[in-house]
Amino acid sequence: MAMFDKHKDGKQSTPEAPPARVAPPPPSVSAAPAGGSEKSTMIGRGISIAGDVTADSNLKVEGVIEGRSIESSHDVDIGETGKVTANITAKVVRIAGEVTGDVAGSEKVTISKSGRVQGNVCAPRVQLEDGALFRGSIDMNPARSAEAAPTPADKRPATPKAAVVEADTRKESGLTLKSG
Repeated sequence: MAMFDKHKDGKQSTPEAPPARVAPPPPSVSAAPAGGSEKSTMIGRGISIAGDVTADSNLKVEGVIEGRSIESSHDVDIGETGKVTANITAKVVRIAGEVTGDVAGSEKVTISKSGRVQGNVCAPRVQLEDGALFRGSIDMNPARSAEAAPTPADKRPATPKAAVVEADTRKESGLTLKSG
């Protein structure tokens, strides 16, 4: 057993064992970036979209969108430089930019102090920060939060068909618009 003697004083010692391999601890939830596991899509500054947007991920808008609707099964963030002319439907909607259109959030809608909204808001929870500009109505009925925000056509009283006068008919790219 002389080969295990490290000290000359005659004490016997055992060879040093290699350090035990311990699996690294799993990353904690707080260490992971927020929404790190979810997909996210960004429409950056300088990007302009004309048409409807449907997202199966979180959506961040810093550019311009002009269309009829923006729909996401996740969150929609309109950044300070974002400008949207469309109805928005998502789980959570945060607005720091400019929105012209109705906004429906199945969980929450937040309009920050730099946000400007002209349209109706429908969500079970609505937060308007001090300084936010808002023109429209707010519907916080939880039963309606799963539905999209009502469109102006839904608010019109029913009119008998014989009484309808078509004053103006316009046709735009496969879409017929009638006013009356």
